[in-house]
Amino acid sequence: MSSSDDQHRIDPATGAPAPATGSASAARTRVKRQLPTVRDLAPLMQFRKPSLPGRRQRLEQALTIWDLRDIAARRTPKAAFDYTEGAAEAEISLARARQAFEDIEFTPAILRDVSRVDTSREVLGAPVSYPFGIAPTGFTRMMQTEGERAGARAAGRAGIPFSLSTMGTTAIEDVRDANPHGRNWFQLYMWKDREKSMALVSRAQQAGFDTLLVTVDVPVAGARLRDKRNGFSIPPQLSARTVVNAIPRPWWWFDFLTTEPLAFASLDRWSGTVGELLDHMFDPTVTYEDLAWIRDQWQGKVVVKGVQSLADAKRLADLGVDGITLSNHGGRQLDRAPVPFHLLPSVVKEVGGDTEVHLDTGIMSGADIVAAVALGAKFTMVGRAYLYGLMAGGEAGVDRMIQIVSEQIERTMRLLGVASLDELEPGHVTQLQRLQPIPRV
Repeated sequence: MSSSDDQHRIDPATGAPAPATGSASAARTRVKRQLPTVRDLAPLMQFRKPSLPGRRQRLEQALTIWDLRDIAARRTPKAAFDYTEGAAEAEISLARARQAFEDIEFTPAILRDVSRVDTSREVLGAPVSYPFGIAPTGFTRMMQTEGERAGARAAGRAGIPFSLSTMGTTAIEDVRDANPHGRNWFQLYMWKDREKSMALVSRAQQAGFDTLLVTVDVPVAGARLRDKRNGFSIPPQLSARTVVNAIPRPWWWFDFLTTEPLAFASLDRWSGTVGELLDHMFDPTVTYEDLAWIRDQWQGKVVVKGVQSLADAKRLADLGVDGITLSNHGGRQLDRAPVPFHLLPSVVKEVGGDTEVHLDTGIMSGADIVAAVALGAKFTMVGRAYLYGLMAGGEAGVDRMIQIVSEQIERTMRLLGVASLDELEPGHVTQLQRLQPIPRV
């Protein structure tokens, strides 16, 4: 029967036109409806238990590092927040480093038993629970008054290393007391006053710090324009704009004014801008010979932080350092510096068999860390992510940061079909490039 015959068919029982069998109406069925009962609705109406707004609630609602960043921005005065958030000049280096992690494609394996995943490994001769640690950060108690003590305690609980900066605001011995059984690393800037530099190294050695991070990418201070515009200094310089910005953040000022005065725990007091302090302290004459001398003074592991070329990585490996950290200082020194994540595969290929290769700059998730490990990084460090957690909720905020990142690591590993860090390999990651270098003439 044709479709036109079907449209004119008559139902013999009623004499009325029959529904067209090929039409949409034939597919419709009548739905029996009834009013819902309380018994039916009860399982569908489970309301969340009310809770008073506060630190615990806001941290539980943070599901990513970016969420912690948003909380930190609301709770921290602009000058302090911008010191964490900002980078050098046009901030191109930082943007490119983060973009590099976004421009990856994961290749998962399927039908693997990932009911359990092992995120631990040995780093610099001792175990860590996860392949990341807390990077050295300066002015930390300016961000939130609990400062380095909060970071050290949280790191100790999580089984990851904590790094104290030369520019830290908590004494070496106080960090040891906050994290007496965990791994503490000390980050060294070589100053013009060599005796003061090595006095800090000696104190860290006596306090049981197991690793020395020698930072080599700060011969002079980078041009951190946000800090200059904000008048960021130690002690803080108050202006009308500073006061207005602080009005909706009374808790920060209460903490700042009712705790021990902010100062560099490892330095004499300083009154001036951050850039002036860095230029006064740091020595632009430091060479490889100085690095060899520093290594001879330290009895533990030595890692050189701030490596930005394959040639330097090879030379450091020949020098016999225990590790190198590919880093452009979080984009805070040379703008348009190399992207550490892009350097990683070639450096691992050339020196990874003899020297541990670590990575920082731009890491904002556990997936970023998994990608770095897959391409050969032995270890990674997070700086801004740590400070966002600290500013969002003090020690509890650092705990939350570690929880978020560690859960992301475990979930990403399971979705990739790997049960341990050693199963991650370059085939799991494709780096998608936006910027293609023009061949040199």
